[in-house]
Amino acid sequence: MKKKGLTYAQSGVDIDAGNRMVDLIKPLVKATARPGADAEIGGFGGLFDLKRAGFKDPVLVAANDGVGTKVKIAIETGIHGTVGIDLVAMSVNDLVVQGAEPLFFLDYFATGKLEPKVGAAIVAGIAYGCKQAGCALIGGETAEMPGVYHGNDYDLAGFAVGAVERKGIMPRNDIRAGDVILGIASSGVHSNGFSLVRRVVAKSKLRWSAKAPFDKKKKLGAAVLTPTRIYVKPLLAAIRETKAVKALAHITGGGFPDNIPRVLPKGTGARIDLDNIKVLPVFSWLAEAGGIAENEMLRTFNCGIGMIAVVEPRKADAVMKVLRREGEKVTPIGEVTRATAGKPRVAYTGALRL
Repeated sequence: MKKKGLTYAQSGVDIDAGNRMVDLIKPLVKATARPGADAEIGGFGGLFDLKRAGFKDPVLVAANDGVGTKVKIAIETGIHGTVGIDLVAMSVNDLVVQGAEPLFFLDYFATGKLEPKVGAAIVAGIAYGCKQAGCALIGGETAEMPGVYHGNDYDLAGFAVGAVERKGIMPRNDIRAGDVILGIASSGVHSNGFSLVRRVVAKSKLRWSAKAPFDKKKKLGAAVLTPTRIYVKPLLAAIRETKAVKALAHITGGGFPDNIPRVLPKGTGARIDLDNIKVLPVFSWLAEAGGIAENEMLRTFNCGIGMIAVVEPRKADAVMKVLRREGEKVTPIGEVTRATAGKPRVAYTGALRL
């Protein structure tokens, strides 16, 4: 009698589980359809029609990112529905700072053992994020890799492509000293600095199931998993309606001192008034519980400001009016200055109210 050979499933890879997950996510993906993409999945590649999207002289802009060790908290808490939103946010927010409208998104989900319901919950978050950003989820990859990932561990990567009319590429070349810097509120920690967040939680000997010290209405795990805010539609509205937004900076890893100079021309810097920043309670708790100095907070976390906008001074009120109409909390937090040789390009006045 012939012995049966090994199967792929016996090695730890379940093709049927992958097919079950595809069946679960098909309606989620279809819900993200937009002009230029029908958002159907199942082919070997996703298609996008720029002409149908209405562009005349487009320049494509691409970005990719992950969620970092925030996924570890999702795994440990069993809360998988929000990290997909983070995944989309981290890439599409990078597109809009260049004036681009996100068009489509692809995801990469890798795990040691595929649980279709967990995968579907993650993709549901991705689809929700895509709808917030106005882009289509046109494809992705699910990889089951036992031996590389262990137990319930997984990781995520996202890839976004957008387009901007050539004349609308940002930052603009007319940024000068005296331009107003607006700060747009974040929703929380977003998706940077989570290795330090986890270190502070461990030092505090708190469980993710404990009440959050900074928000008694939520458990700690759920509170720190608050998804990254997606700024795309409000910012595109402000850019198009006011014609006064000169530059945008997404406050991610590196915080204020590393991200703001990325959009400023040579010879200029920024003065940020820390007194004008409304620090969210989560950051006050992290600073106190971890004994984290102000400069470290400013370079690791967004501290309550997830995006900054450089605008024409005489039109700052008009920009704020549009952003507030679109649901954003925004306030002036500084101005563009002339850079001083040998000194940091971002200078501060006041202090964070930690």
